[in-house]
Amino acid sequence: MKLSDIGVRVEGGGPPGGLGGGAVAILHEVLAMLERLLRTGEEAAIDLRSLPMAPGELDALAAALGQGEVDAVFDGGGRSRVRETAVHGVWWVEHRDPDDEIIASFIEITTVPAILITDPADIRRGIDGLRRRLAQDAAGREERGGQANG
Repeated sequence: MKLSDIGVRVEGGGPPGGLGGGAVAILHEVLAMLERLLRTGEEAAIDLRSLPMAPGELDALAAALGQGEVDAVFDGGGRSRVRETAVHGVWWVEHRDPDDEIIASFIEITTVPAILITDPADIRRGIDGLRRRLAQDAAGREERGGQANG
């Protein structure tokens, strides 16, 4: 008997272009978390960087979740991207360092990710800045004899 005579069967890999076992497990967890969010309001997150994933599984997971309507990118010492998936209540949140390397990647199950909620201290700074702008505008109008800008 030759080595080539031994039958080989591959299991668990899924069809080419399909979902691997890791992606399917994550989707089941997302489903349970979504049901809990709807039932109790409890938010949850999955740390994608902490999970062992086969090559291509993250891409397959992203394709399975799809793209939603919201896609926010901002810079806070490194670029962060928060995108809604096509599954309402499921958000893909990714943070990068100044060298554009991924340092954190999460699937968040929530109505809106906390990173998008304005902090009260930022609101206070916004109020102060708007007051300064209005005061400067009023002072400028007084200098021009009360004429409107334009």
